[in-house]
Amino acid sequence: MTTKIIYNLLLLPGVKYYFKKELFYGNDPEIETDEELLFLLQKEEKRKEDLHAEDFYPIGLVGKFSGETEDGNVEIKILQRVKIENLYHEDNGWNAEWTACMEKNDFSKDKRLILYKEVQDKFLIFMRNFQWDFRTASYLMGINNLPEFICAIVPYLNLSWKDKYAVIQEDSLKARYLRMKDIIFEVIALYEVGEEAENKQKVTEETAYKEIALKKQIEFLQDQLDEMHPENITDVRRFEKKIQESGMQDEARQEVEKVLHRMKQEGKDGHEYGMLYEYLDFVTSLSWEKAPYQNIDLSYAEKVLNENHYGLQKVKKRIIEQLAVMALKKQQSGSILLFVGPPGTGKTSIGQSIAKALGREYVRISLGGVRDEAEIRGHRRTYVGAMPGRMMEAIKRSGTNNPVIVLDEVDKLVKEYGGDPASALLEVLDPEQNASFTDHYLNIPYDLSNVLFVCTANNMDTIPEPLLNRMEVIPFSGYTPIEKMQIARKHLLPKAMKRMGIASSKLKVTDEALQQLIAGYTAESGVRSLKRQLESLCRHVAVKLVKGEQKSFTVNEKKLQEYMDKKPTLHEKIGKDTKPGIVTGLAWTQAGGEILFIETALTKGSGKVQITGQLGEVMQESAKIAISLVKLLHPEFVDMLKDHDLHIHVPEGAVPKDGPSAGITLVTALTSLITDRAVDPTIGMTGEVSLRGYVMPIGGLPEKLMAAQRAGVKQVFIPKENEKDLEDVADEIKEQLKIKTVEKIEEVIQQIF
Repeated sequence: MTTKIIYNLLLLPGVKYYFKKELFYGNDPEIETDEELLFLLQKEEKRKEDLHAEDFYPIGLVGKFSGETEDGNVEIKILQRVKIENLYHEDNGWNAEWTACMEKNDFSKDKRLILYKEVQDKFLIFMRNFQWDFRTASYLMGINNLPEFICAIVPYLNLSWKDKYAVIQEDSLKARYLRMKDIIFEVIALYEVGEEAENKQKVTEETAYKEIALKKQIEFLQDQLDEMHPENITDVRRFEKKIQESGMQDEARQEVEKVLHRMKQEGKDGHEYGMLYEYLDFVTSLSWEKAPYQNIDLSYAEKVLNENHYGLQKVKKRIIEQLAVMALKKQQSGSILLFVGPPGTGKTSIGQSIAKALGREYVRISLGGVRDEAEIRGHRRTYVGAMPGRMMEAIKRSGTNNPVIVLDEVDKLVKEYGGDPASALLEVLDPEQNASFTDHYLNIPYDLSNVLFVCTANNMDTIPEPLLNRMEVIPFSGYTPIEKMQIARKHLLPKAMKRMGIASSKLKVTDEALQQLIAGYTAESGVRSLKRQLESLCRHVAVKLVKGEQKSFTVNEKKLQEYMDKKPTLHEKIGKDTKPGIVTGLAWTQAGGEILFIETALTKGSGKVQITGQLGEVMQESAKIAISLVKLLHPEFVDMLKDHDLHIHVPEGAVPKDGPSAGITLVTALTSLITDRAVDPTIGMTGEVSLRGYVMPIGGLPEKLMAAQRAGVKQVFIPKENEKDLEDVADEIKEQLKIKTVEKIEEVIQQIF
């Protein structure tokens, strides 16, 4: 017996089937006449090599091969349904043991004929109504039993394999016939309902097409009138045209058209007309259509970043990575970038370079001092003088929906009882939410997902945690003197000369003069002050050029002191005198790094502790921890304090100071004081200290080390956990400093004393 595997075919006992010869045989050998065939029913379509026993239904069919017809087809008559009892796989395919299924003959021949006549008559009416092919109808009317009839029309019915198998598996003849009848009647009903719905839809569409045609005709006539009399174009008509051309989504269009209808009813003399006009003017000025994707040229982007910014290699690398991801995905993607660093380090200007590299519009939004949520999300139009928020104003100014928007000074947002603007930024800076950002003034969603947001800050401490979590922090370290020299030579000086109208042949500044200007006239991690000093120098030269004192000028160190009216900036320098109780510490400020001195003294008294120098709460706590820790390390200090007063002072008392990073400096200064052993002033240190004596990590390490190098420090102690941050420190700084990492305060004391 030959086994055949079939899928999605309705085979019924007593019905003849015709298969195409090439499809039926496949790779099988020729089948002999009157040979019986076992048909296995596959549950779902799979390749033969992927089939397993559980992939077949428990009911199969046995048929007889009757031969080939004159037209080349293979004739098979299905004899009976069988129950598959043992299914196994052989070299030439699947085979099975089976037993015949018991047929429950509970439906007489007369009843079968009556049922079939009912089905046939109904299907004949159905074929006439739906204009089936005449030859197909004649063939179907010639069939005299229901199984053959349903097998003939199955190709025309959208039946699932489960529906077909449900007919095959029925043991009851009556149930099988009734199921076949239900299938045919359901299909007829489905066609009739579909036809009725199609007719209704056709009528609806014809009405809609007619309405569209009338509107277009009216619009055409109105356009002609507008061209003939442009002075008569009304505000309503102008906004109608703008709305049509805007490309806004249906939800937005419905809201805007509702406002336009109110404006039409209000009339020019209405008290709300001006407010409605301003709203419609703003909404129709926005870019609603998605800007087409622009190919990103990474080579060009690198060139732009390198031309406009010297150094900042890690920052540029991260930006190029983000642009590469956007180029691969061909859409806006990646994290929101947060540039954190001292003023004047190029955070804002690098946003301009990103916009130029992408060929997009650039918009800057200053958030410093913003204290109202409505500044971000806009005011509701129910208020007098309502205005859109800064986000939507920026979109309008850019004229596109995919600009590069720089949110400047996000750390200077102010939270008050009236609102929290930082919370309003949460939706703006979340790529999962900003696709439907809703400004209160617009009251309709606007897609901000195509906008590339770049944020800047000087300090992360004041940025709320939820907002910070939405951004990727990229630190901007201060520039070294060598980097400042290159920036001044390649960027700042040429721009200053151009701004003052001085030709390149009229002014030369020597390298020594630039070095003196950087070291003596600026005190910052960035280059903003350096830019002002160079502009001041150029103005002084411009006066002399206009007076005709000389045709050209060369500024050296001597001339620099003559031309610059400002006294050199006095940086804190390490002292030459050594005295017990004084240690050099390193501090971070928003303007960059600085050194500070921790001074301690013991005087006759009653054990009082005095802390001066405008120290904040955190730094005062560090001083208390240092005192307790020294008491633990040096028990004699406890007795010493009984009849002595301790004074801790940090010079420059007019400057507020705070932070925990002076912990090891305070402990070292107190140890120096009580042991009466001076500390070399060329040794600097930074690190928070715990009561257990552990030296804990701090921030701002690159800026602190730059300040140490500038002040003449030779050796620096830093926390062990900050060792990884040395990657961000310029090589020229590390070459001039001997950097030691420590885990416990005892290591510092041991190495110094």
